Amino acid sequence: MHHALAAADPEVVIPCDDGAVSQLHQLYHDKPELRALITRSLGSAAHFEVVASREALLHFARDSGIRVPRTERVKTREDLHHWFGSEMNAGVLKQDGTWGGNGVHVARSQTEAEQVLMRMLEPIPWTTAWKRMVINHDPIALWSCARGKTPVVTVQEFIPGRPANMMIACWKGRVLGAVTVEVLRAQGATGAATAARIIQHPEMAQAACILTRRLELSGFHGLDFILEPRSRAAYLIEMNPRCTQLGHLPIAGQKDLAGLLCGELGAVAPHSPEEPPGNGLTASDIIAFFPRALQSDPQWSDLRDGYQDAPWAEPRLMEELLKEDWPDRQWQARLYHWLRPPRRNQPVRFD
Repeated sequence: MHHALAAADPEVVIPCDDGAVSQLHQLYHDKPELRALITRSLGSAAHFEVVASREALLHFARDSGIRVPRTERVKTREDLHHWFGSEMNAGVLKQDGTWGGNGVHVARSQTEAEQVLMRMLEPIPWTTAWKRMVINHDPIALWSCARGKTPVVTVQEFIPGRPANMMIACWKGRVLGAVTVEVLRAQGATGAATAARIIQHPEMAQAACILTRRLELSGFHGLDFILEPRSRAAYLIEMNPRCTQLGHLPIAGQKDLAGLLCGELGAVAPHSPEEPPGNGLTASDIIAFFPRALQSDPQWSDLRDGYQDAPWAEPRLMEELLKEDWPDRQWQARLYHWLRPPRRNQPVRFD
């Protein structure tokens, strides 16, 4: 990444996965000449350690008056014994540095939690890192393994309810705009959403403003919540310091989040004549994310009635997106998965 940034000399950097964020944090410490760029892109470096840690972030949010589930770091079986001995009958184990539902497991008993914890605490073996680079084409697999850090695992109170997500565009501690949804369909119990409904939720919006101001954030950030079924109270469960799948959606009353940030940087006007501010998605509108919604639940009626998040004007791109993920089409992946078939998440309906 260092060579890419030096060659491109960008005005801002927009990370799209957690690994890229980790590399930017590391470059801030290692390359003084990049510090101005990185802080301009992500926000104040004084809070990088909070942003990078699920435990630290939720403790910070709780101290800021935001509703969060109980969360503790766990290192040993004794930690889990204390957790389940304190009237907790379940726990959500999460491994830092993972995303997309990977590294998250809902344990319904202490025995199950102990088995998962021992697996999560194991450092990534070099064989796995090489597999991720060769088979999955993960460009930072070897870098992640070479860091040699013991994985950080937290256990979080299990909150029954519906997942909700929020992506914000912000600049120097100020929220420019947000897209808020509740999840209707997902790739798995802890996986990415395949369909969602636009909502307005004041508690989630307030949490976003508090975190943005206190952490002095810039760029794009995603917030994940659980909504209680009856009260609709929002529990913040984590923050992703990067783009999520909501940033391009046209929301009534504001430009899409990418356009808002570009406008702040002087690249485009806040609203163009071709896109009046009143047009766009409104509360209760349903979004089907292409192509996962179609692949996971093709008979769902709202696929026809909702907003199809598909690049209709680019038929060749649509054809490409309907195929297998690019790494899985390579002969290395086909051979590997023939020997070891991949696990498939069961799609989940939350409505």
